[in-house]
Amino acid sequence: MKILDQKQIEQKVRRLAIEILEHNIAEEGLILAGINNRGMALARMLSERIQHISKMPVHLTNIRLNPAAPMEKPVEMDIPVAELQGKVVIVVDDVASSGRTLLYACKPILETLPKKLEIAVLVDRTHKSFPVQADYVGLSLATTLKENILVEIGEGEMAAFLE
Repeated sequence: MKILDQKQIEQKVRRLAIEILEHNIAEEGLILAGINNRGMALARMLSERIQHISKMPVHLTNIRLNPAAPMEKPVEMDIPVAELQGKVVIVVDDVASSGRTLLYACKPILETLPKKLEIAVLVDRTHKSFPVQADYVGLSLATTLKENILVEIGEGEMAAFLE
C-alpha cells in the first residue's frame, strides 16, 4: 500500500528543510550525513532545498554501514570523523524502524565532539527498540512489527510503501 507519493515526498522534504533551517538559523553551516543509498539521496534533496531557500553552507557526507550486521565492520564516512568536531551534524535516513541503524550511524560521530547532533528521517515508525528519536520527521506511522516500510527515492518516481 502506497503511503507517500512523489508529490507528498517533495512536500515533506520542503517542510523538513524549513524545520532544519529554523532550528539552525544561527549556525555557520550544516553537515548532512546520509546513511547508505536512500539516506544519502534524501540528504541530497534536503541540501538542495536548504540551499534554494537560504545561503547556509551545507556539506554532504555518506555514512556506510550494514544495517543487518552493524558490528561486522567499522562504520565508514566520506570525510574524516575529526572534521565533524564543533560542527552541526544531521544524520539522515529514509526510515527509522527499530532505531538500531541510526544508533550505529551516530556512534563514530559521538567519538568527536560535534556542536550538535540531530536526526532527520522521511518516515518514522513509532516502535523503537533502541533509544533513538528523530528530531525532524516527514511522516510518523504506527505499524505492526511484521509490517515493513519501503522507500523508493532518488532518480525517477519516488514513493513510500507499507508492506
